[in-house]
Amino acid sequence: MYIDWGALGEVFGVSLLATVVLVGLFTAGIVGGGTRRADGSVHTPARVGAYACYALCAGAVGFGIWLIAA
Repeated sequence: MYIDWGALGEVFGVSLLATVVLVGLFTAGIVGGGTRRADGSVHTPARVGAYACYALCAGAVGFGIWLIAA
């Protein structure tokens, strides 16, 4: 049995990078969505950024599902 260690390392690296990026985006969305001003109102640009982070996460998940199903 032959194991292509280079390909295995490549898959590991891409998986690790994708995981770090997705967790980072989701965390940025959580932090940005909870940003409030001193008077208690929501800071709108932070909320828009949070929604953008969530949209990128959803797009990445959808792309992954598309790759698996194709």
